[in-house]
Amino acid sequence: MTPRSKTDHETREERSGMRHTRCVTTTIDQDHPAGVAITTDLWRTAVVYQIYPRSFADSNGDGTGDLPGITSRMPYLRSLGVDAIWLSPFYPSALADGGYDVDDHRDVDPRLGTLDDFDAMVTALHAADIKVIIDIVPNHTSNRHPWFEQALAAGRGSLERDRYLFRDGLGGEQPPNDWESLFGGSAWAPAGDGQWYFHCFAAEQPDLNWENEAVREDFRRTVRFWADRGVDGFRIDVAHGLRKDLSEPYPPWGEIADVIRPDGSHPLWDRDDVHEIYADWRRIFDSYDPPRFAVGEASVHPTRRARYASAESLGQAFNFAMQDADWRPEDYRQVINGGLADMIDFASTTSWLLGCHDTPRVATRYGLPLDDDRPAQQVARDWLLADGTTPQLDTSRGERRARAAIMILLALPGSTYIYQGDELGLQEVADLPREVLEDPMARRSTKEKGRDGCRVPLPWSAEGPSCGFGQQIGHLPQPEWFAAYAVSVQEADPDSTLNLYRGALALRPELFPGDDFRWIESESSVLHFARPGGVRCITNFGAEPVALPAGEVLLSSAQLDHGRLPGDSTVWLRVP
Repeated sequence: MTPRSKTDHETREERSGMRHTRCVTTTIDQDHPAGVAITTDLWRTAVVYQIYPRSFADSNGDGTGDLPGITSRMPYLRSLGVDAIWLSPFYPSALADGGYDVDDHRDVDPRLGTLDDFDAMVTALHAADIKVIIDIVPNHTSNRHPWFEQALAAGRGSLERDRYLFRDGLGGEQPPNDWESLFGGSAWAPAGDGQWYFHCFAAEQPDLNWENEAVREDFRRTVRFWADRGVDGFRIDVAHGLRKDLSEPYPPWGEIADVIRPDGSHPLWDRDDVHEIYADWRRIFDSYDPPRFAVGEASVHPTRRARYASAESLGQAFNFAMQDADWRPEDYRQVINGGLADMIDFASTTSWLLGCHDTPRVATRYGLPLDDDRPAQQVARDWLLADGTTPQLDTSRGERRARAAIMILLALPGSTYIYQGDELGLQEVADLPREVLEDPMARRSTKEKGRDGCRVPLPWSAEGPSCGFGQQIGHLPQPEWFAAYAVSVQEADPDSTLNLYRGALALRPELFPGDDFRWIESESSVLHFARPGGVRCITNFGAEPVALPAGEVLLSSAQLDHGRLPGDSTVWLRVP
């Protein structure tokens, strides 16, 4: 879950202030570590594939993806060439928020399998030399969690209520303040006795009180539980949201609606003392051999991202700036410079990503018209709200740009995260009927249709009621055009997006070792950088083909035009 702030409607000039402005020309001979103790060479350069379990593969025909379904697709994951998978929540849940409303942090939802199924999946992945990262959701539980049920029953002032954030209402009838949930509406829900409980997200997701030692000890137990079962690493959901200042007087919502601050002063987000929790977890991670890996989902000011990626904290943090970048060379250059600056200044490694389960599909964002006043993310969400009718989507252009973009990411120093289906070039499903939507954002907000459009089950074949996902239609219906993107169709096409990914992932370990990087000056529409061994990555953001330097073409996202690089394309080239 990636909180968005009022900056969704900012201008390009305002957004540029949210990114690093440092100009990095090269990392060669910089005084940065070649490796960090808790971030091994594998994790510094890993390609991680995110699986949203309910939409990946359905083994028992009930319309919901499951753990045995993931195990059954092991040959696909092996052939793709990823180093690890990141598994989104598979815990018992009422699905008020796609599984991020967790009933039990140490069990498997019966609809997805059993702990034995989980163990079998981990064993199969490890046999294929694929590591396993799972989601840990420490900011909140579900409202069905035994702790929360006990808190409601115990009443005000009880030890049970102290595990959560209960406060007295104003006169008992009004919430304690005017703070808003990130899913829309009040951030407070009534307990029924004059008190209210705080929830940053849905009312079904009450926030935990991380000042409570019982909460801390329970999550220590959770981390050990999964590490003991062979889990190699953890993705920490809402990593910047655990510590909160709910002391009175409360600031009005208008003063804190912008959740991104550069100084750690927000009462709810990115407070400095959150890293004391992760230092505690780091001691647990390091007690294993090999040490367990962690990556934080932290939507923070870019100058604060490296704190989460430090050796004393989680060790790695997502670079959401790339996900938010528009298809402009200056946007990409600025985001890349920020990631390189983190690597040099803070001994951290950057985790690049273009998409995930929280954002409209990459190929769709890049297929919509660029807007000087709104970022592509916001254009896409407005397009979704109109059920994909306006503005006009150019699917071919979007897929060309998405293909070019992933080749940029895979050529950069650092690790790369790929969301399931992006390797197929899938577009967002914009016209899902309102009655099938599952995302609470769609129910609670008049400004968002929600995130279901990127969570539609994957198409594995061109035939069948669910394109090979399972024996019946999935929990979210696939459109007819999904068949053309099916794995079986793309495997037969040497120029498909799937085969581009496979080729790039096969070449990446050989072509892009280490952290050395150097910008090459080029015309304004071209992004050009050098990696070790004479390898160059060149991207043409313009409309007209551009000349390439002499050299051996190693891989191209599009067919060259008489030796020139077409617009919206990337090439990997080895120069003499």
